[in-house]
Amino acid sequence: MAKGYWVAFADVSDPEGYKAYIAENAKAFRKYGARFLTRGGKSETPEGKPRSRVVVIEFPSYDAALACYRSPEYAKAMALRQGRSVMDLAITEGYEGPQPTDT
Repeated sequence: MAKGYWVAFADVSDPEGYKAYIAENAKAFRKYGARFLTRGGKSETPEGKPRSRVVVIEFPSYDAALACYRSPEYAKAMALRQGRSVMDLAITEGYEGPQPTDT
């Protein structure tokens, strides 16, 4: 079964207030088996206009990624994020097909 991913681009306008969102979202992320792959570290934007923070979260499945987003636990966290940040989020299924090979 393919894993699921959240790919988020965020700008945080209130870093101190955003800490409450981080503390609260951990409850939903634990419940749905989330694992951070990136969390606002260094990044470069060679194309397009993403936001200042790039976050990639891995879930055991696409269904788990969707369920987490739609959960009451995450709804509570989202309410804490309002007015403190702006986020673009995609939820996507992982790919398990053929990969490029070395030539």
